[in-house]
Amino acid sequence: MKNLVIVESPTKSKKIEEFLGADYIVLSSNGHIRDLSKKEMSIDIDNQYEPEYQITEDKHKLVSDLKKAVKEAETVWLASDEDREGEAIAWHLQETLKLDPAKTKRIVFNEITKNAILNAIQNPRGIDMNLVDAQQARRVLDRIVGYEISPILWSKIKPALSAGRVQSVAVRLIVEREEEIKNFVSQSFFRVTSQFLSSNGRMQVHAELGRRFDQQDQAREFMNSLIGCSFKVETIETKPAKRTPAPPFTTSTLQQEASRKLGFSVARTMQIAQQLYENGFITYMRTDSVNLSEVALEMTREEVSHMYGDNYVKTRRFQTKTKGAQEAHEAIRPTDMSMHVITAETPQRRLYELIWKRTIASQMADAEIEKTVVDISITDNHGPKEDKFVCQGEQVRFDGFLKVYMESTDDEDTNEPESTHTLPKLVEGMPLSLVVAQAAEHHTQHPPRYTEASLVKKLEELGIGRPSTYAPTISTILKREYVIKEDREAQPVECTVMVLKDGKVETEQRTEKMGSEKGKLFPTDIGSVVNKFLIEHFANIMDYNFTATVERDFDDIAAGKKEWRKVIDKFYVPFHKNIKQTQQNSQRTSGERLVGVDPKTGKNLYAKIGRYGTLVQLGDTSSEEKPKFASMKKGQSIETITLEEALALFQLPRTVGQFENEDVIVSIGKYGPYVRHKGQFYSLSKNDDPYEITIERCIEIIKIKRQIEDDKIRIQSQFPRELGLFDGDMVFSNIGRYGPYLTHKNKNYKIPKEIDPVTISIEEAQEIILNSSPKKPRGRKKKAE
Repeated sequence: MKNLVIVESPTKSKKIEEFLGADYIVLSSNGHIRDLSKKEMSIDIDNQYEPEYQITEDKHKLVSDLKKAVKEAETVWLASDEDREGEAIAWHLQETLKLDPAKTKRIVFNEITKNAILNAIQNPRGIDMNLVDAQQARRVLDRIVGYEISPILWSKIKPALSAGRVQSVAVRLIVEREEEIKNFVSQSFFRVTSQFLSSNGRMQVHAELGRRFDQQDQAREFMNSLIGCSFKVETIETKPAKRTPAPPFTTSTLQQEASRKLGFSVARTMQIAQQLYENGFITYMRTDSVNLSEVALEMTREEVSHMYGDNYVKTRRFQTKTKGAQEAHEAIRPTDMSMHVITAETPQRRLYELIWKRTIASQMADAEIEKTVVDISITDNHGPKEDKFVCQGEQVRFDGFLKVYMESTDDEDTNEPESTHTLPKLVEGMPLSLVVAQAAEHHTQHPPRYTEASLVKKLEELGIGRPSTYAPTISTILKREYVIKEDREAQPVECTVMVLKDGKVETEQRTEKMGSEKGKLFPTDIGSVVNKFLIEHFANIMDYNFTATVERDFDDIAAGKKEWRKVIDKFYVPFHKNIKQTQQNSQRTSGERLVGVDPKTGKNLYAKIGRYGTLVQLGDTSSEEKPKFASMKKGQSIETITLEEALALFQLPRTVGQFENEDVIVSIGKYGPYVRHKGQFYSLSKNDDPYEITIERCIEIIKIKRQIEDDKIRIQSQFPRELGLFDGDMVFSNIGRYGPYLTHKNKNYKIPKEIDPVTISIEEAQEIILNSSPKKPRGRKKKAE
């Protein structure tokens, strides 16, 4: 073998293999290599931080296979991704496989196309240790924060919690936005709109009064003053305007736009983008640059000219404004601009089309707009009024990039209605007759909660995180249940509406719905309590500027301006001191809130966080009588639960009836709600409410579980089964704790899911034994003596 190319993933290796000749063998490291190098995680700070590694048998075999291939190769090409993570993987490969630098070459490319691969082969380089060190610093610092703060959260709040340099700041953003919303006081105002007709009755004109009223009396007085007034077009002002296209996608803008236009989560977007990249459809998807290469500019220019004409062409070289952006990288774009659509699954096709349209539009001419503002005067018996109705309209004179694509925006301003449309042909001095005028009450709305897309946008604005961190950060805070993502229905709001028609003003009440939430991020009680604790005891870690400053330090390390160990040392020494002080001096916290007093017993009732989640407590821990506890329902919050709702939680355990002359009792335990009958426990499904479940449903659950157990006993009674002799020994099929398996010569072999262990033949069993590795028996590890 002359050349061995090592990449991270099987999909990438298959694609690259298509472009290289028989002299090249392409293998995948399956992304495991970085987990094998202990050097990655070592820190020389009083030996305080030395994590352990568990190397599985599969990973040992992978390394063994790669080392064997390396020995047979004349040249080894390390072709991991071009970012810092990819550079670190290349270094780990070199270290783990003990590669000879003389026959090892590093190649990078931002698209998996034949030209890009061959160009990379012709221009190899060495491993950039500055990039490796920057990645090392990020991983080490993030693990220091997580590994040292998390145990404090376990002891001070509840088990299984975690903290992270970026994730905790992301939670803080969401918690603080929720606090803004709680403190927001909605104000009502009246907006006056009108509909006019031209004197010939052929043209309708919709307009809005140039000011709004805070009080209903003011609005009513104005509406009455319109009775008997005359109206005419006073002025018409027309101005040209332009709209420019958005730049090509970076990682964050792709995540935001895919969320708005396609409804994809951030993690889903990155998963699909990874597939598109590895199949050669788009350039590398983790980037914060909006640059396009000269080759890409030429391809796009030719495609725009061919499709729409030269007047639609405008070459643009965008400048990246994001803090710490790496300009050497390229924006996300199709590798072949002439490929408008791809043959792929629907999600991949939709995301590709979005990327293609955005790239094409970025190199197209501005849209030319004509904006028109019309003032309509109001005249009564005393002369013209100061107030005027205003109507605005716009007309596209040249569509330019709008022919292909228009960027979406977040729904962050819902107080302002859309007020522009195409206007009829009006002339100054034209008299108008009022058909109807309406003064409608509206309410200011609270600041919008974050969506995944708007959270990514905010993190980027603050310089927190990098393209590779946004998706895992959001996934982590959702998985840890610091934040929940859900829809909430709009709430009805009573509004006053005054209508002037046929010379009379009539007032009516209407019900409008406000405040609907779709795919928004809400902090949980756990998230709020953890956030408060971290801000109190680790203010520097939670500071937005600190997190952004650390990112700049990583950039300086990547540029060779700083030494990574010194950066870590500068952070770790005061941080570890703070850890010790917090562990020793801080008090346990539960976010406890006094809900009220039980009218029957006179005992205080509290809502707080317990070991297994949120709960209510009836009675004080300091009293002689032991307090009672009850778990809170899903959707209930420490901050909002009422006394009545809290008292209702103490209905459990409750007896719902009898079955087979024994009580059927429903309650909630450590592992969730359950039914107890004759000493046996039966778990309730997510759809069963323990407070509402009926005796009929409980009996159904008991019978179903009994049937499952009977079937299980019946099936297990058929095992072990003798299948026949192979290689002089009997082969058995069996069912164990982890599923069906074969036993041959005291070794176990997993039976694939598609094969029935009851009907499996000796021939099928022989094939499984010959083509798979035996599994070691699973059991508890013995403690070292």
